[in-house]
Amino acid sequence: MTLNLEAWQKRVLLLLGLIAVAALFALAFTAGRVAAAPETPGTNSADAGFARDMQVHHSQAVEMSRIVRDQTDDVVIRTIAYDIAMTQQHQVGQMYAWLEEWGLPQSSDADRMAWMAGSGHTAHADGGTGAEGEDDAAAGTLMPGMATPEEMQALAEATGEDAERLYLELMIDHHIAGVDMAQAGVDLAEDPELRELARKMAAGQQIEIVEMEKLLAQL
Repeated sequence: MTLNLEAWQKRVLLLLGLIAVAALFALAFTAGRVAAAPETPGTNSADAGFARDMQVHHSQAVEMSRIVRDQTDDVVIRTIAYDIAMTQQHQVGQMYAWLEEWGLPQSSDADRMAWMAGSGHTAHADGGTGAEGEDDAAAGTLMPGMATPEEMQALAEATGEDAERLYLELMIDHHIAGVDMAQAGVDLAEDPELRELARKMAAGQQIEIVEMEKLLAQL
C-alpha cells in the first residue's frame, strides 16, 4: 500500500525524525559524560589524608606568622610572614572545600600522615586520632616540622631579633617537612587539581626556605 502524504505531512515527519535523532545523540552524550565522570576520593585515600593533614600543618604556619608580625618591626620579616599567612590560609580553605565537595569529613580516626606510609616520604606521626580541632601537640601527634607548644610559647614571648631568629628557624623546619608532604601529595594523590596544588606548595615553599635561610644567616 502506498501512502500519499501531503507536503506538510512530509515536513512534519522529517522534523519528528530529526528531533528523535537529536534526542538519541543527547542521550548518548549524557551517558558518556556520566560514565566518564571521575570517582571522588574515598575517606582513606591519599587525597583526603593530604587535605586533612596539610590543613593542620598549614594552620600552625599561619599562627606562627601572625605571632611574629606582632613581635618585630622588621619590614622584610613582616612581609614574608604576611605572604606565608595569606597563601597558606587560602590553601587551607581550598582543601577544606575539596573535602566538602567530596562528601568527606574534615577529620579522621586515622593516624596523622598514615596515608604516606610506605611511600618513601617522611614517616607518619606517632599515634593520635587526627580529630578536628584537637590539640595535636597535647595528643602527641605533632607532624614532622611542627613546632612544639613550648616553641610556640617561646615565639609568642620573644621580641625583636630574638623573635625573628626563632621564627625563621621554626619556619624553615616547618617548610622542609611541608615540602616533603606536598611532594607525597603529588606522588600519591589522584585528583589532578589537588596534585597541582601540592606541586605549587612544594615549589613555593622551597623558594621561601632559601629566602629565610639567607635572612637567618644575616642575623
